[in-house]
Amino acid sequence: MPAFPAGALSRRILSCLVPVLAALALVACDGGSNTITIDPPAPPPDPEPLGEFSATVVSSPPDAVSGGTARVGIDAPAALPDEDIIVELDGEDISDRFRATGGKYRLMGRVEGLAEGENRLRVTSAGEPVTPAELTLVNHPATGPIFSGPQQAPFFCATDDDRANLELGPILDEQCSVERVVSFKYRTTEGAWADWEPGQERPEDMATTTTIDGETVDFIVRWERGTINRFLYSLAVLVPGGDVDGEPDLGAWNRRLIYYFQGGVAIGHYQGDPSQRRALYADGLGAGYAIAYSTGTKTGTHYNLELGGETAIMVKDRFVSAYGMPDYTVGVGGSGGGIQQYVYGQNHPGLIDAGVPQYSYPDMITQTIHIGDCELIERWIDFQLQADPNSKWADWNNRSWLIGLNANNEVPNDVIDFGLTPWVPPGSSECTASWRGLSPLALNPNFGTVPGISDEQQAEVEWTHFADLVNIYGRADDGFARSTWDNVGVQYGLQALRDGNITPAEFLDLNASVGSWKQEAETVQEGCPFLIDLCFALDFEQPLYPDQIDPWSWRNANVGSLENPAPRRAADPGAIERAFESGMVNRGEIEIPLIDVRPYLEEELDMHNTHQSFAARQRLLNHDGDASNQVIWFQEPSEDDIAALTMEAFAVIDEWMATIAANPDRSVGENRPAEAVDACFDAGGAVIASGDDVWSGILDDSEPGTCTAQFPVYSTSRIVAGAPITGDVFKCELQPVAEAIDSGVYGDWTPGAQEQATLEAIFPDGVCRYD
Repeated sequence: MPAFPAGALSRRILSCLVPVLAALALVACDGGSNTITIDPPAPPPDPEPLGEFSATVVSSPPDAVSGGTARVGIDAPAALPDEDIIVELDGEDISDRFRATGGKYRLMGRVEGLAEGENRLRVTSAGEPVTPAELTLVNHPATGPIFSGPQQAPFFCATDDDRANLELGPILDEQCSVERVVSFKYRTTEGAWADWEPGQERPEDMATTTTIDGETVDFIVRWERGTINRFLYSLAVLVPGGDVDGEPDLGAWNRRLIYYFQGGVAIGHYQGDPSQRRALYADGLGAGYAIAYSTGTKTGTHYNLELGGETAIMVKDRFVSAYGMPDYTVGVGGSGGGIQQYVYGQNHPGLIDAGVPQYSYPDMITQTIHIGDCELIERWIDFQLQADPNSKWADWNNRSWLIGLNANNEVPNDVIDFGLTPWVPPGSSECTASWRGLSPLALNPNFGTVPGISDEQQAEVEWTHFADLVNIYGRADDGFARSTWDNVGVQYGLQALRDGNITPAEFLDLNASVGSWKQEAETVQEGCPFLIDLCFALDFEQPLYPDQIDPWSWRNANVGSLENPAPRRAADPGAIERAFESGMVNRGEIEIPLIDVRPYLEEELDMHNTHQSFAARQRLLNHDGDASNQVIWFQEPSEDDIAALTMEAFAVIDEWMATIAANPDRSVGENRPAEAVDACFDAGGAVIASGDDVWSGILDDSEPGTCTAQFPVYSTSRIVAGAPITGDVFKCELQPVAEAIDSGVYGDWTPGAQEQATLEAIFPDGVCRYD
């Protein structure tokens, strides 16, 4: 270290103070100045937070809360005591509403009194630092809507008789609201429901039940019902102890929720006719499940599956908010009830965690594609018979060549039995036995009604599926709702031609004559037999077709001939895109466990035809190549109508869900238990065959599997015309007739010049290519 002269050192000390207690002060020297600058000591660093809070609305999506109440789950660092967790709602401390759960969430609480619109929940710590959590709950009125758009008008309230099915009182307002009611029922030893009051002496005929958790209790149910989203709803849960301090005693609840979705076909404008049998689903309640139900999730009330999904969210919100968070929610329901499980499982992840769709279809809107062909093709066949009663069409079985659906000579046909088409021999097809009248119900704006409506009001409503969902489809230039129905280029009976079942001349005549549905502005009201009163006032001395008897909706179709081919109908631009984008089409984007259960009803010509389960599977495969989350079970017709098989499916779902909970990093398919496998059953419920290959030969070219051979699968008019089994092609790609001939579309038949000219006259825009 260099030495400084003493004088120099003194002068240096005088001119600049050396650093002292450097940990407390900084000394700055500007060289010639005597100024000293001392900064305050640096504050100690903030302690590291223990972690972070999280807050989740468990009763609904956070932006879809309704009715002013929600249930919220909170997670916090393990080291933070419960009493140090502070929960505030818009600045008000509501911590006392939360309790430790010992389950999925650290704390759970019911948040009540939410204002309409945004409500801000904040979670902070009163002790050790933790990163706060903030959550916005958007509350909507219990009368709706949330996201389904302007509500339908006119809207008619349920009749006294219909409300009586849920033992509900009078209508209170123009929103069809009724007073919320809570009462108790017990199951009798005879299998009926009877009233029960908490504290009363135990009735001698009270049944007991054993839940899936092995607990045997008195079969007493707490039954809540009222209105949500303008529809009638019901919540039921096993409560052998009744209520305690105004809250249900949920000790017997198995912590699982069944949402019972109901089927049927309707065009809306009505509050609905509830089913007490489904609202109080005895098999599920007896096993300990809670049951949720609503007429807004009954397709026999309406087929607006955006409105239905919204209603299901609101009903589940009410259940979870009022009763608690289930371990999982499983859907059940047949026909349209099965459709809802596929569609809502796709559109609203978390609404249901698993499903047991019964005799289902992939969705509703794509069913209109091929069912819209029914009346058109059946009309052509019936008038072939009028011209030649001894033709091949006298055997009803042969109609399957064109309609794809099953047909036979044994099933009764009301139109024939009533003598309305005396030249047609006995027999029926699925089109006539099950679907007759549903095409006009979906497509004719004049045909439809609801209880309590006047003639004037009925005439003011546009009664089509598309008008029911006008918030999705929008309106066309003619003022009617946009429609997806299209048959431009569809070559009806193509496979029958290739197989040699119809001649080229028949193929040409069929496609020239079959025509299409008129545009809505051109349609008129239906006739007999769709309006049954008209059938009792017939003048059989007058020409009857189509002015009086019209089982083919002939008056609302374009009809043609070889000399003057009927025009086909094109879908409205944009309607198809909106159907897909809105989720009304099942795109196969569903990742929950599904056991697709159906009785085999083909021989009865029931509308719930078997190929639909495989159409749904192929859509799953087309989406991501994986359908391992879907299991298909068929059963021979039985007296209990698959009731026992459905309960078996619930048991398998329960094991499946437990495996998922234990292995959350694995896919749904990887978590399948051994029992979750394709199978078919006899009428007594015994397994005929099970395994991955029992349905071989349906979606592949393999030899038919055991179940495939046991339960033959039929098709549709569009599959016969070359479309895929998925049934989701609304509008095909077109190719010139000449290209179709060159590519061998017509099999062994090579049309001559005149025949090609006829084809080009029938199909001026070209013919479908589905490859």
